[in-house]
This record gives sequence, structure tokens and C-alpha cells, in this order.
Amino acid sequence: MSEISTRDATRDNTNARDAARDNARDSALSVAAISSERSESDDNVWTRRLVLFLRVMALLSILKGLYHWAQVTGFVGGEDEAFENQSMAWQAATVYFAVIELVAAVGLWLATPWGAVVWLTTVVSMAVIELMFPGIYGGSLVVVGVEVFMLAAYLALAWMAARERPP
Repeated sequence: MSEISTRDATRDNTNARDAARDNARDSALSVAAISSERSESDDNVWTRRLVLFLRVMALLSILKGLYHWAQVTGFVGGEDEAFENQSMAWQAATVYFAVIELVAAVGLWLATPWGAVVWLTTVVSMAVIELMFPGIYGGSLVVVGVEVFMLAAYLALAWMAARERPP
């Protein structure tokens, strides 16, 4: 009998020790989950803002790209403003922006580095066309100002998001 009671006591001790270890591990995991949520929400504020900005820019890029495609296909504008009646430079620029804006929109929505690069290319291209070649789209300084503002906002958000991540 003593051998059986010793085995039972050992088994009970082992079960109690396993249960205590499981409870300790579960409570540690729940505390870790709570603390990681809090630090993530506090520590990645600028990264979340950057991603939100990229998503808004993606939506704007979709709209701009679709507008350029509407110009190419003739959905906007009258007979005098038809695609085939425009200069070769205007046609080339419009097709360029029709394609690159939609590509940039996909990359921005996914928050990929290549998306930001393509979007930056569209922003700089539009500013250069407006400033250096005013005969193509009219040389609007308002468009250049908006493009510069968006570029500055992106650079500021990217800078702040990079600062919150340790090297």
C-alpha cells in the first residue's frame, strides 16, 4: 500500500506543478499581449499615420489615373478637346500619367517601398511638366504647390516614422 500511495502522491505533485506552470505561463502570455498592444499603439503612431497618408494618396492616384484614362478614351471633354486633337506632347504626357498613376496607386495602397518611389516619380514628373513645359498642361502653379505640399508631407511622415524605430 505504501508504494501505491507514494506513486499517487508523486503523480499529484506532478499534476499540481504542471497546473501551476500552465497558469503562470498563461498569465505571462496575457500580460505580454496587453503590454505589447499598448507599446505598439504608442510606439508606432507615426508609422500608422504614414500608412494612412499612403492610402489616401493611393485613392487620389486612382482618381488621377482614371481621369487621364477618361481623357484618352474621350469620356471627358468635348469634341475640340478630344485626345486625337491634342499635341503629341500632351498625348504622351497623358498616357504616361494614365499608366503610372495607377501603378503608383497599387504600390501606395500596399505601402511598399516601390510604390512610394513610383508615386514620388509621378509627383516630380507633374511638377516638372507644369514648370518646365507649360505648353503641355498650362503651367499651373497651384498644381505645383499641391505636389510640393504632398511631397513635403510624405517626407515629414517618413522621417518621423523612421525615428520611432530603433536602428
